[in-house]
Amino acid sequence: MTFSHKFDPTSLREYDIRGIVGRTLKPEDAYAIGRTFGSMVAKNGGRTVAIGYDGRLSSPSLERALVDGAMAAGMEVLRVGCGPTPMLYFASAELKADGAVMVTGSHNPPDYNGFKMMLANKPFFGDQIRELGRLAAAGEVGPEKPGTTRDVDVKSAYVERLMKDWDGADRALRIVWDNGNSAAGEILSLLVKKLPGTHRVLNAEIDGSFPAHHPDPTVASNLQQLIAAVKEDEADLGIAFDGDADRIGVVDNTGAILWGDQLLVVLARDVLRDHPGATVIADIKASQVLFDEIGRAGGQPLMWKTGHSLIKTKMAETGSPLAGEMSGHIFFADKWYGFDDALYASVRLLGIVSRLTGPLSDVRLALPVTISTPELRFDCADTRKFDVITEVAARLEKSGATVSRIDGVRVTTPDGWWLLRASNTQAVLVARAEGSTHEALDRLKAELASQLELSGIHAPDFSGENAGH
Repeated sequence: MTFSHKFDPTSLREYDIRGIVGRTLKPEDAYAIGRTFGSMVAKNGGRTVAIGYDGRLSSPSLERALVDGAMAAGMEVLRVGCGPTPMLYFASAELKADGAVMVTGSHNPPDYNGFKMMLANKPFFGDQIRELGRLAAAGEVGPEKPGTTRDVDVKSAYVERLMKDWDGADRALRIVWDNGNSAAGEILSLLVKKLPGTHRVLNAEIDGSFPAHHPDPTVASNLQQLIAAVKEDEADLGIAFDGDADRIGVVDNTGAILWGDQLLVVLARDVLRDHPGATVIADIKASQVLFDEIGRAGGQPLMWKTGHSLIKTKMAETGSPLAGEMSGHIFFADKWYGFDDALYASVRLLGIVSRLTGPLSDVRLALPVTISTPELRFDCADTRKFDVITEVAARLEKSGATVSRIDGVRVTTPDGWWLLRASNTQAVLVARAEGSTHEALDRLKAELASQLELSGIHAPDFSGENAGH
């Protein structure tokens, strides 16, 4: 039987394959991914593919089709079942799988789903995803041959490995967790039984309809339930996950949010005690405060491109023990595997907080105060967005501005900095700005708006989009 399959072009993203179930993503797509990715694994000399899935309502049927496709490529499929994405990464490493695929919609709305992949325990992204689409459309896959499948339960081994790096003091913490009905539910229930302290878990049940709130801990409105519970319990901190638990959100003892770059300051100081002089990576959206604090703690700060696959690749290249993104992806290579895991980051964070002489809020309040915008998004056609970045960069460089082109355009001025980059996953431009004062930030935003207007992009009024950081 000849095979060929065309994916909806909007589903082939930079870091994963993702779409709206029933519209741009169907079981036939899942089968085609299994069939084509399995052939790519075989061509790479591999034989085994680990497959897992999250708690979304569509995930079980997509997982079955994915397994069928991989088996048709002659693969030995290791089915790890429902759980968080990092549990699949763990299984892939421990079982020495040649490839791995996670069925997950991550932090997207309930009607979305998708696939994250690894080949030879390295991120599978960018040109590799585009090549998978091309091979499927052309029918350039290996001959169909029977594969095998077996269920592998790694849950208890994963929890044991998480606990292996618990390094907390005797101080008993009171912690509130918001599982957010994510795929981490079962693992989290096992983990809190082993961790010391007092634990309260909100939205513990895995539920792909996400009845409590949207599963994205980087949006403040999604953390309000956790904030209220932390205050009610007078807890030491609160921890939240996204839909597949590879991203973390943190609330301190006062109910204030610790954003991704502030969290990375706390983690970096601890890691750099054991790895003096080491490189710590953060994405280009992070505060200048973070890069300054990494240097102050004896590390080498490295600003890099946004995107979990790009960060992981750069970590391996530089030997960095720790990296993070504003989006809440935290990557430990110190004692861990180098992949993003909100559960593991939680264990390490709890160890640090238990050893503090004061509350976590003291650490946050001691950081330099800046005024920043949240992430600002402007609609811009996919055919235009990268050209806009090129135009803006050319104008700024001609004017003698201090510009970084690592990922989009990051402009540094005496007032602070602003960033404009093209989203790799949507038809939008993404911006952020950080100033030393409200007045400084207003000047930065005016400059950003001016540059957008010069390229024909209408910048809506975001004069009120300020937040202390």
